[in-house]
Amino acid sequence: MMETIAMRLTIATALLLAIGATTALAQQPTATPAASPPKLQWGPAPAVFPPGARMAVLQGNPAGTALFTVRLRLPDGYEFPPHTHPTDEHVTVISGTFRVGMGTSVESNKMMTLRPGGFVTAPANHAHYAVAKGVTVVQVSAMGPFALTYVNPADAPRTATSKR
Repeated sequence: MMETIAMRLTIATALLLAIGATTALAQQPTATPAASPPKLQWGPAPAVFPPGARMAVLQGNPAGTALFTVRLRLPDGYEFPPHTHPTDEHVTVISGTFRVGMGTSVESNKMMTLRPGGFVTAPANHAHYAVAKGVTVVQVSAMGPFALTYVNPADAPRTATSKR
């Protein structure tokens, strides 16, 4: 008699588990094929960037007052001198190696090395700097309008160009 009750409980438990699994599967959204990513429209980065960077806007308008997302393609050795932004800047490395440091002067030994998938946030008005190792693509999200202020005004590309 005990064996029969135990066997019925085991069968009932198995049925409940099977029904639960079937219900859970039925409630999951059906998978749809991923859309192809849009072809990015790369162009020169704004003049406030050191020469050589290319930029593509993924979302929003960097000159507007809402959230925007851009990608920057940086050549090997590309350097961002110490600078600030008026809003938080969220950076994700897509490809290559991106070395980032915080502070008003470049200190190579204090830089963190970010590889694809790496992420860093530079807080608003907090000085930071970076260097690309190899051709590097980073994705940057922030609230607009975008602004970049160099800690040392002589680092600004227009100032550097006018000295030549």
